[in-house]
Amino acid sequence: MSTGPRLFPSSSSSTSSSSSSSAAPTSASSKPGSLGSPFATSSSSTLPSSSSDPSPLAGGTGRPAAAAAAAGFTSSSAAAMQSSPHHPHHHHALQASSASASSYMMSIGGSSSARKKTEGKTLSIKGFKVAPKLPPNYEQETWQKLQAAVRAVHEARPIDSYLEVLYEAVENLCLLGGGATLYERLTAECESHLRLEAEKLSVASEDPVTFLSVVDACWQAHCEQMITIRSIFLHLDRTYVLQNPHVQSLWDVGLIYFRRQVAEVTVTQRRLITGILLLIEQERAGDSVNRSLLKSLLRMFSSLGMYTEAFEPHFLRATHELYAREGAALITTMPVPDYLAHVEARLQAESERIVHYLDIHTRRNLLATVERQLIEQHIRVLIERGFEELCNANRIADLSRFYSLLGRVNGLEPLRVAFAAYIKKRGAALVCDPEKDKNMVQDLLDMKQQLDTLLSQCFGHNDRFQNCMKESFEAFINMRQNKPAELIAKFIDAKLRAGNKEATEEELETVLDRLMILFRYIQGKDVFEAFYKNDLARRLLHNKSASVDSERAMLSKLKQECGGQFTGKLEGMFKDMDLSKAIMVSFNQSKFASQMGDIELSVSVLTQGYWPTNKPTSMNMLRIQQEFQKFYLQKHTGKQLSWDNPRGDCLVRAAFPKGTKELQVSFMQTLVLLALNAGDGVSFPTIKAETNIGKSSLLRLLQSLACGKIRVLNKNPKGRDVNETDTFDFNTDFVNKHYRLKVNQIQMKETAEENADTNEKVNQNRQYQIDAAIVRIMKARKSLAHQLLLSELFNQLKFPMKPADLKKRIESLIDREYLERDEKDQSTYIYLA
Repeated sequence: MSTGPRLFPSSSSSTSSSSSSSAAPTSASSKPGSLGSPFATSSSSTLPSSSSDPSPLAGGTGRPAAAAAAAGFTSSSAAAMQSSPHHPHHHHALQASSASASSYMMSIGGSSSARKKTEGKTLSIKGFKVAPKLPPNYEQETWQKLQAAVRAVHEARPIDSYLEVLYEAVENLCLLGGGATLYERLTAECESHLRLEAEKLSVASEDPVTFLSVVDACWQAHCEQMITIRSIFLHLDRTYVLQNPHVQSLWDVGLIYFRRQVAEVTVTQRRLITGILLLIEQERAGDSVNRSLLKSLLRMFSSLGMYTEAFEPHFLRATHELYAREGAALITTMPVPDYLAHVEARLQAESERIVHYLDIHTRRNLLATVERQLIEQHIRVLIERGFEELCNANRIADLSRFYSLLGRVNGLEPLRVAFAAYIKKRGAALVCDPEKDKNMVQDLLDMKQQLDTLLSQCFGHNDRFQNCMKESFEAFINMRQNKPAELIAKFIDAKLRAGNKEATEEELETVLDRLMILFRYIQGKDVFEAFYKNDLARRLLHNKSASVDSERAMLSKLKQECGGQFTGKLEGMFKDMDLSKAIMVSFNQSKFASQMGDIELSVSVLTQGYWPTNKPTSMNMLRIQQEFQKFYLQKHTGKQLSWDNPRGDCLVRAAFPKGTKELQVSFMQTLVLLALNAGDGVSFPTIKAETNIGKSSLLRLLQSLACGKIRVLNKNPKGRDVNETDTFDFNTDFVNKHYRLKVNQIQMKETAEENADTNEKVNQNRQYQIDAAIVRIMKARKSLAHQLLLSELFNQLKFPMKPADLKKRIESLIDREYLERDEKDQSTYIYLA
């Protein structure tokens, strides 16, 4: 007696070397414990082979193939079959009955050599013997044996018969045309068994986890039972089921009945889903749960075709409710960085659940539900409560998480808007506050560098964020006209001056590149040009440049950014300096230089159109100036020289009673000191007449010499302010440990008055450009409406302007008869040739 089901792998037919090629005829009653065969033939038949079935435990629901890996048999190999324990030398062979022999005998082609042997011969097929008479009640007795085996499988008892004998019985019933009846009886038996199982589940433990384990055990047992039953009734699956497309395979029938009798029972299904959701909720709360149990049950739902309809809606609804409550509770109580980290952890945990036990198709809906409740519903609050703070604190990791999470719910546009608002707010605070002018440019550079870091490390170089940053910088940096351009020019001047704190040329180059980015945002580039030209003139004339190469590199950057027209005059300034060196070499070799004694002279001959212009001065020239002027005009006939004394400087040797000193002073200070050589107690009017310096300038010069840190003059009466009634003489008690002293050179530091003068020149130059543009446009168009003319001007002019300013220039041109108004339409202008 067998101790349980015996399963044999499917294989092609083979003949045992220890047995003959034909099986001895047997009768139905010749073997104890055997169902026997009503027919015996002289040759064994082979079961048709096919591809293996999908694993039932993996959830396969398709029609089974011809042979399961665990349920196949060989029909022609006696060695592959188990003999009866009562007859050890007898071999059962699965044999085709004579009733079906004709179907097998029709395949007679054979090999090519066999065909050659039969060429020219007549092939005749002898008739089969008439089928013997069947034993009484054969079909009923056979079913009873099969039914007992099925029930033994369901009840987990040993089967009284060998599986190959049961398989042969099924095959014989099918060959006798009893497939339909056998199919109905078998499916009814399975349904009856599952009905009993459902009744057991209805009274199972009330504990949710225990109930889930009971259902899982029932499902696992059902799958194993159906595998064994299919192995016995495999011939039924191969013949009757395949020949009737409307008939379900035995495996599918098992799934259908399990779903109908067990899983779809309202109470069972409700308890099952409730228990699964309870375990998932416990895991979300941080408890440890049996993931293997969850995986098995959810695979069962998938195999039964119930996952999407029965489980997933409940699961997503529970997820929605959980995270809706959680999001509403945490968004107002938890700091934004902590909340974002919590959301990221939640999404990661849900992704792991998909890997461990949820169906892969749930991924999209599940993550979308979590994202909607924890992120999308709270975008505005997250941005308002935390974005600006994170940017100010430069929280790279938190901002990266912010960007990543909002990107999952199409929330980057609100974040971009917030980023733009943050830049404008922070930038306006730097630009519009005059108290911050001193550090404005450095603060802007630091701000730009930080925002670039955020853009690259947090926002993934997003083009929209990059454009947003550019537009925001342009917006706030031009809120205050002219001043940012002026301060950027002065900042560059400080970097290019000798003695700047930049350690290497490479570092200086990097700073200049960063400054050029700020320069691009400025609309009033003509203001920058005016101040940059003034500062460049000082550096060149007083030899204060840190590096000529750096100066030319900066000039190249400006040319690349704004074109040759912008830098033409600046390049001319460098040419003048080179030409002046050649002129001085020629002068020092001339007779004029020999008449100057031990005085060294260096003159820079400047082209008036290239350099910043100062107000004309009528100071008295020194003799050395007169000698150079004679030399220059003699060599360059037809040219004129106009001395720009305020820009000159001198090194004067002063013989004080307590020691000789060298004083580094301006040219105008030098004139004042020379005027005092006439004697002591020189009055203000006398000095003014001797030097021909203007009153306000002379007051400042005397104050720098008599009231500054280095007081080389005495003022009578004493005090910090200089008046026209004061008298001056040399300070005979002057003492200083240094030999060479630099006296404060007022003219080398721009005053508020000089800044205003520079801005006034810029505004005047803009008026010229506006007038020229209006005339150019009207000359081409002849007649144009007011609004169209303004639109053309805004397109052509590169500096910021107001419509009111343009209107004033139009009125000025009308007064000067360049334009006139159309008599029929006063808002239209006509060009006058």
